[in-house]
Amino acid sequence: MSAPIAVSPLAPVSFPDLPEVAGVEFATVAAGVKYQDRDDVMLAKLAPGTAIAGVFTKSATRSAPVLDCQAKLGGTTDAGAAILVNSGNSNAFTGRNGLAAVEAITRATALACDLPESRVFSSSTGVIGEPLPFERITAHLERLAASLERNAIESAARAIMTTDTFPKGASATADINGNNVTIAGIAKGSGMIAPDMATMLVYIFTDAKISQADLQTLVSEHNDTTFNCITVDSDTSTSDSLLVAATGKSGIDVSGERAFSDSLHQVMLDLAHQVVRDGEGATKFVEIEVTGAASDADAKTHGLSIANSPLVKTAIAGEDPNWGRVVMAVGKSGAAADRDLLSIRFGDVVVAEMGWVSPTYDEAKAAHHMKGDTLFIGVDIGLGTGQATVWTCDLTNGYIDINADYRS
Repeated sequence: MSAPIAVSPLAPVSFPDLPEVAGVEFATVAAGVKYQDRDDVMLAKLAPGTAIAGVFTKSATRSAPVLDCQAKLGGTTDAGAAILVNSGNSNAFTGRNGLAAVEAITRATALACDLPESRVFSSSTGVIGEPLPFERITAHLERLAASLERNAIESAARAIMTTDTFPKGASATADINGNNVTIAGIAKGSGMIAPDMATMLVYIFTDAKISQADLQTLVSEHNDTTFNCITVDSDTSTSDSLLVAATGKSGIDVSGERAFSDSLHQVMLDLAHQVVRDGEGATKFVEIEVTGAASDADAKTHGLSIANSPLVKTAIAGEDPNWGRVVMAVGKSGAAADRDLLSIRFGDVVVAEMGWVSPTYDEAKAAHHMKGDTLFIGVDIGLGTGQATVWTCDLTNGYIDINADYRS
């Protein structure tokens, strides 16, 4: 067993003071799924009439909880709802045992919270391929239901952590014609991060009034420019799930309201950035902006190729302004590019332009930029107006240390 992992140097100073969201209550418990002496199960109970939207991993080996949530999502109901999450075991690649575990957990949660089973959404995160000891969870459900509190969201954020070094939370307030709508969310994620939908586990709550269909449209749209634009290690999880719950308790209809859409996007982007800042072994937070591509889709393809390149990421870890590796990553991406039109910047330093090293390139200034903990790489493809921004972190020995013995 490796030594405890130190808190990421990119972590925020403290967990944010998240507002309570009317219609949402939380409870946590130490069930001993894998971890000892720490809470590892979180229950969120949602008021009747809550609309729930979500996006999930597109992995062909997605977990039993993901499949169950996908089957339940959509539709309308006046019933309440619940979200039950465990850490330490992903209940993925567990065959019929996985399905049986989900059924047992959702059934027990429904009974404890007096809800239809169809309104219980479960998630699991942790080791893949080991049967989930669901009895350890169901044994605590009555206790969880009896201890629900409105102000326990930080405890919920901590209970869903695996290799995370800090709990992740974000909030925003949307002004709708002089009335405030509250949004607060939590997330977990540190490794196996290259989302193909949303990412890791993310739960966002709002007291806004909005239909499930309208909420789903917003979540899917904002997902493309937030969680689907981050990567730590190029690996897409089997368990990626993002759920957004709108209780309607504010009584404020936000359908078509730009202020609510922008605030939801703000929370999603904040949480996505925190996941990158907690990337396993990370010491650098990197923004990669691609402009001048043939299309926005091409720009994103180029950006993720750069962000996922082990050679680029190790150069960043070594504080080496090795622009040749960026050229390599653009060339291999598969999106349209022309060597003789390419320009690259590290921070404000132009390192290459028109397919060649810039005559104004200053190695010392570029190297100085690379020593910071927040870096910028700008790439102009020179072909069109397509653009995209993605975020990643460096690749260090710390990543190997964490993952070499993850199951032990």
